[in-house]
Amino acid sequence: MPIIRAAQAPLFDLEGIHFRGLTSPSRGATELCTWRLEMEPGAVSVAHRLTHEEVFLPLAGTLSVVLDGEAAEVSPGDACAVPAQCLLQVANQSRETVSVLVCISAGFRATTVDGQHIGTPPWAQ
Repeated sequence: MPIIRAAQAPLFDLEGIHFRGLTSPSRGATELCTWRLEMEPGAVSVAHRLTHEEVFLPLAGTLSVVLDGEAAEVSPGDACAVPAQCLLQVANQSRETVSVLVCISAGFRATTVDGQHIGTPPWAQ
């Protein structure tokens, strides 16, 4: 039974955004990737599109989400489903770190708004 302990889960950092890889094909899951996303105050992701639907479940703080130009805030107890191919950008506009559980199908790929192919990021491999 694959159990990914928080202390052993790999950590990836991108300019105030931290990804703690939980489940993925390299960590025992075949169909679903999950990770804990933590965003420092003021952190903003690169606008991007994904080939699969993605779900955000905030655990602490409020996540700002922009989907195809429409902005919303998502807080603990909420869920945000991002359809495949939507232009997505997330941010932390608060003064506290935001913590979110993220779920997506294994094998997804990402592309930046300017067309740069990112592929599958390391926390989801």
